[in-house]
Amino acid sequence: MSKDINIRWGWLKGMYILTIVHAGGSGLGMILSPSAVQSFFGWPSQDPIVFGICGSVWVASGLLSILGLRSPLKFCPILLLQLTYKVVWFIGVFFPLLIAGKFPAYATGMSSFFVIYIIGDLIAIPFSYVFAKQSDVRINWVSASNSLLEVF
Repeated sequence: MSKDINIRWGWLKGMYILTIVHAGGSGLGMILSPSAVQSFFGWPSQDPIVFGICGSVWVASGLLSILGLRSPLKFCPILLLQLTYKVVWFIGVFFPLLIAGKFPAYATGMSSFFVIYIIGDLIAIPFSYVFAKQSDVRINWVSASNSLLEVF
């Protein structure tokens, strides 16, 4: 028995573009000029190794998202990873600090971006496709227009 799966192509591509620009750009800045990024965002000094790891992961997400523009369904795991680590961050870092009254003001902007990503990823990721058995999938090409205008 096969299921019809609707894909929101515009949302998928929009999330890849957002990841390329924001995560890729921020990560590149974190690697090439960490002090400038820390100063720009008002972040305190960081351990250069940990800061570099975070920057590297963000650059990798941006680079893989470039491939996601060409093959959106093949690269859905990138968006799924992005969604997962942001939700884990909220549960394991944001909420405990907020409840303890220790959430720093400088992290408010990043938290806002994380919420945007979480909402966008929840809309864009075709979960029924991602978690379906390969033999059960039949893609419904409802919005085959791959126009980026659909994102906005």
